[in-house]
Amino acid sequence: MEIIKINEDTWRIEDEGVRFFLLAGEKKALLIDSGMQIHNAKEIAEGLVDLPVELLNTHGDNDHIGSNDEFDFFYMNPAEASNYYNTKKKTGRMVPVTDGDIIDLGGRELEIITLPGHTPGSIAVLDKNNRVLISGDPIQDGNIFMFGVQREMHAYLLSLEKLEKYKDRFDTIYPSHGSFPVSPELIGALHEGAQRIMDGEAEGSSEEFYGVKIKRYDVGAAVFLCDE
Repeated sequence: MEIIKINEDTWRIEDEGVRFFLLAGEKKALLIDSGMQIHNAKEIAEGLVDLPVELLNTHGDNDHIGSNDEFDFFYMNPAEASNYYNTKKKTGRMVPVTDGDIIDLGGRELEIITLPGHTPGSIAVLDKNNRVLISGDPIQDGNIFMFGVQREMHAYLLSLEKLEKYKDRFDTIYPSHGSFPVSPELIGALHEGAQRIMDGEAEGSSEEFYGVKIKRYDVGAAVFLCDE
């Protein structure tokens, strides 16, 4: 694990291939995701800020919820409830957030943007004043998981088209995997690659991933791991 200070009120925590963030305002701090291998993310966050720390999950996959049990509640898009409670068999009190909701940390407003596709309830967080988009998994240049019952490429493409309309509101993107940071121009490149897969124009290779047969598409901007 590595803790990296981005600026005076923002940190990123690198946790064996997954990245999560701590954002501080004047009244409270927000942990965006809670890690994979580590299970004391709240304790780590409280060691960085002298503020109450709350938790928001970009989605409910295992590599983003490792320390959820430390918190009394967590913010999450309710479209993710089945993934979190049923598929991942997790517990805890969900406080719902959805498109356009604002979490105010005190002088620092964070806007929720729903991005279904990678999972039904995936969200991004727009740090409005700092013009930063914290994107979760959908926007990255690494491996984007699109295989299994929770994933849906049609919805993913629509989410990318939706994000294009927000591009005048952020200058950089903080993803959960892959390079850090990435440019907003990646959104269009991901859309082009995903559309080629949908249209049958991208060449894929059949592989096995943790015992699951998948189709791997390297479209340049990222690698999509899709159903066989």
